[in-house]
Amino acid sequence: MNSSFKYLVVGSLLLTACAQVPKQVEPVAPAVSVEPQQVEVAPVLPNVELTDELLYEYLLTEIASQRGHQALALEGSADLARKTRDPRLARRAAQLAVESGQMERAIDAFRQWQEVEPGASVAGRMLSSILLRGGKLGEAKQEYAKQLQAAGTDPGPVFIQVFQQLAPYADKQAALQLMQELAQPYPQVAEARWSVAQLAQLAGDVALALSEAKQARSLRPEWDTAVSLEAQLLLKNEPQQGLEALRRYLVSYPDAREIRLQYARALLEQKHYKPARDEFQRLAKDSPDNPDMAFAIALISLQLKDFKGAEEQLRLSLGEGKKNQDRVQYYLGQLSEAKESEEEALAHYREVKDGEHRFAAQLRILYLLNKRDGLEPARAHLRQIRADNNQQRVQLLLIEAQLLREAQRNVDAYQVLQQGLEKLPNHPDLLYEAAMLADKNGKHDVAEQLLRKLIQLKPDHAHAYNALGYSLIERNERLDEALALVEKALQLAPDDAAIMDSVGWGYYRSGRLDDSVNMLRRAFAGNPDPEIASHLGEVLWVRGDKEEARKVWQDTLKAHPDNALLQAVIKKFTTP
Repeated sequence: MNSSFKYLVVGSLLLTACAQVPKQVEPVAPAVSVEPQQVEVAPVLPNVELTDELLYEYLLTEIASQRGHQALALEGSADLARKTRDPRLARRAAQLAVESGQMERAIDAFRQWQEVEPGASVAGRMLSSILLRGGKLGEAKQEYAKQLQAAGTDPGPVFIQVFQQLAPYADKQAALQLMQELAQPYPQVAEARWSVAQLAQLAGDVALALSEAKQARSLRPEWDTAVSLEAQLLLKNEPQQGLEALRRYLVSYPDAREIRLQYARALLEQKHYKPARDEFQRLAKDSPDNPDMAFAIALISLQLKDFKGAEEQLRLSLGEGKKNQDRVQYYLGQLSEAKESEEEALAHYREVKDGEHRFAAQLRILYLLNKRDGLEPARAHLRQIRADNNQQRVQLLLIEAQLLREAQRNVDAYQVLQQGLEKLPNHPDLLYEAAMLADKNGKHDVAEQLLRKLIQLKPDHAHAYNALGYSLIERNERLDEALALVEKALQLAPDDAAIMDSVGWGYYRSGRLDDSVNMLRRAFAGNPDPEIASHLGEVLWVRGDKEEARKVWQDTLKAHPDNALLQAVIKKFTTP
């Protein structure tokens, strides 16, 4: 190519390139970026003459990159880096190789960059990240070891960087082993111990994680990150020890805000409400404009039934936290209900316009309207509530049916659920509740059909088996089949007192009195419910244990004096 033609081609390419917006691309960072700890030394530039050929190749490479000609750009950049040994061009070649997604080319490019610029720490970090992502743990370990050696007497920050690269690695055990091998020559470096602890936790080795975290804290007692990890690990299995670790640290370092916040949250999680509130109040003094602190104090005050204190904090949060108005109004409504100020509660709930508490606030309005104005105004409000998903739609149907049942309108309640099933024919909750109402309304065939459909859809639905079996037992029909159904339910839910009651009642109807008493006693011990008491008393009476039967009935009647079922059973067996 003659000289004039060459410059014509280059000039044409430059004009074309200048007409486009250049694409600025930085090298791909590790999964968690870390600021370099070493100060980068300005690279030593080679004494290479900028010939026409080099200039042409450089421009061609850059324009090829902008136009999407990846292969040409990769070849050109790698060739320029080899010819010139210029660290700037080596960095560019590494950048283009990373963008290409070709791991082997990227590894070669970064090794070339390291060779021409040994002081470029970012090259080592990027290379180790690429090797790790490619599953080349042995080679990655060598790069990490070089970075630790280069750090001299302060390898701690490098350990943190290495942990951040290893944390997302899929094989947690391999990542842990790599970190342990890197940390072995640095037994007195707290960050090394902390990094091993973190990866041990991710790998599920809690004992190792706790041991290493304690060593990290011992090596650097002032390091809040170490004590935070130790406390976090302790709180899972030894909560009191975890709380004590945080408390001791705060005695020595009372201004450690993040540790105090962790301590306050841990106290709250362990239901130590008063000391938790004290800690949040101390934090709030340092951040008087933080509405979240006031909100936390308010919720704890609610738990302590300090309604005045809760209201003060909620109103403070309401005044300062513009983004949390809906949430605060919801809890003000809850507070008003706790104070039995129902009109005030309604006013607060009506202020909840959006957010996670909108639907719950509308339900509270519904219940309060039903209590104050009766069924029809409540149903009118219910039809205005916006449901965002099927779960909320079903919840509204179940609530409407419940309100109708409470008003002794069982037929209407059943119709509501039937209408719901027309739109959601396979919803388990609708099937179950509709079956219960069908059975209550005497539609036993319909109830059985619905329950069998539910069992087909959800073979592990213990209460569907129980409901079908108990309905048959109550009607004294197909007792063998009924008993098989309730026993299946008990297999699925062995600790459910209501199902134990069904099984015990089935034994009674089948003439197995001793088995019945044993099962009903288990049920009554789990839940001293009036219905279970009536069943247990009846079986005891029939078996001849009349004094024990009277005691069961009378003790339960004291706790439930208005229970009609219990009263009827007592009258049936004790009235001459």
